Amino acid sequence: MTGRFPIRTRVLHWLTAVAVFAALLIGFTMTNQIGSHAALVAVHMTLGISILVIVIVRAANRFTHKPPKWPDTVGPLEGRLIAGSELAMYAMLLVQPLVGWAMVSASDTPVRAFGLTLPGLVPFDADLYGILRQAHSVVAYLLVAAIAAHVSAILLHTLTLRDGMLRRMTH
Repeated sequence: MTGRFPIRTRVLHWLTAVAVFAALLIGFTMTNQIGSHAALVAVHMTLGISILVIVIVRAANRFTHKPPKWPDTVGPLEGRLIAGSELAMYAMLLVQPLVGWAMVSASDTPVRAFGLTLPGLVPFDADLYGILRQAHSVVAYLLVAAIAAHVSAILLHTLTLRDGMLRRMTH
């Protein structure tokens, strides 16, 4: 049996998971929801800013506290893959809300979250908006792929290897 993450890490992990799932779901569906588009955009922006804050706190927690030991089934190569994918996931989770914020700023639309108007990150620029919109979409699909790989790896360890990997983040 391997150790488990402290409660603060587990709470931050699952808050991130729920917020990212909701933001991705809304992001992929809001373009087809004409009647509720504005409300969905508002929720999506609030989720994005929430994710940014949670991930900053989470990264500070992760890089100042040593994680529990891997199960014995994790070899050196897999350990490096896990560490690399974790860094990539953190990078995407930080970049995605910032790109979204910059994209909305470039469209000359106010960025609102929690009833507050946030400062724009970039000036109005239609060309930049188009580039940032594409980047926001690409990072969203990369996040979906990374999450699918993450969940697949956890399922492999839980259902096939039965090594307690999932319990590190749930118990």
